[in-house]
Amino acid sequence: MVIGILRESGAEHRVAMLPGEAAGLKKAGVDIIVENDAGKNSFTSDEEYKAAGVTPLSRKEVILKSALLLSVSPLPDDDLKSCMEGQVLCSVLNPVENSSWLEKARLQGLTVLALDLVPRTTRAQAMDILSSMATVSGYKAVLHAASLLPRFFPMFMSAAGTIKPSRVLILGAGVAGLQAIAIARKLGAVVEVFDVRSAVKEEVKSLGGKFIEVEGAKEDAAAGGYAVEQTEEFRKKQQELIQQRAVAADVVIATAQIPGKKAPVLLLKETVTKMKPGSVIIDLAASSGGNCELTKNGKTEVVNGVTIVGKSDYPSDMPTDASKMFGSNIINLLKIMIDKQGNLALNMQDDIINGTTAVHAKEYVSQRVKQMLNIK
Repeated sequence: MVIGILRESGAEHRVAMLPGEAAGLKKAGVDIIVENDAGKNSFTSDEEYKAAGVTPLSRKEVILKSALLLSVSPLPDDDLKSCMEGQVLCSVLNPVENSSWLEKARLQGLTVLALDLVPRTTRAQAMDILSSMATVSGYKAVLHAASLLPRFFPMFMSAAGTIKPSRVLILGAGVAGLQAIAIARKLGAVVEVFDVRSAVKEEVKSLGGKFIEVEGAKEDAAAGGYAVEQTEEFRKKQQELIQQRAVAADVVIATAQIPGKKAPVLLLKETVTKMKPGSVIIDLAASSGGNCELTKNGKTEVVNGVTIVGKSDYPSDMPTDASKMFGSNIINLLKIMIDKQGNLALNMQDDIINGTTAVHAKEYVSQRVKQMLNIK
């Protein structure tokens, strides 16, 4: 089997697999080709791919010769038309946002492996791209906030007097939130954390954060570790408490998201107007609507002296390590899909393969995709 690695377009600087990871994958008995300059924005040359036994070719050749195509983002429509029935596409999908693209791929007879649909189970941890990329986002978000804040993060004691530590409020204690807690604490900030899942309380405390609990949260064990939508009564209580803490905070890192749905609005416009001038809000949920009512995806704005950064693509800003993690996750996923002869064998009885396969043989497969798109 031939596996092709494609170059990303636009502002995406990651590549689906770097040479080191590609060399490891070749041990499974597959051939790997890569689009010319695919790793350029990740500071990786074609010569490094060649040294790993990977052949650089034109984009057209990679698409035509590959049984399995790897990319970070879904193929553009023009490339999709060039794909052949039975070909396998593997990327982050975002099924709701790209529902029409997915339908085209289904009708064309393509198989789509959605990396953002890998089940969050113990067995699938090494394949969980969302967690890997969330680690990058949580790390970069805090560093970005620190660079924008007009004051120090840690407490300083000097002949000039004592500087109090900054206060950081983190909304959502998923992987990105937990990483943000760790980095903010390492920088010396006082950290408070909101999450509707009581199960993360001990993790927050172990990292040095203070868990702010709102009574009456609805939890669902079947949600696979994700947050679920809350009642209107709970949301009102939550917003009141968040407003109190946000007004006292210097930095707010917003990470709360619900898969397949609009991100919950946790920071209202009136809350922002009451925050201290110079405060910073980093909204990692910007691409799904944002946790802040005033967030604009891909933009940084200042409202009443408060800087609001709507940014969900931090992994693209750290492309070398992010690509390394991305590629490692893909390899761990493909290990359960490639047989001893180096061919792709999709066993739909396997919960990970079934959950990750969005469409196959002109049928929708993943139950989560069906739920997200209301397909029966």
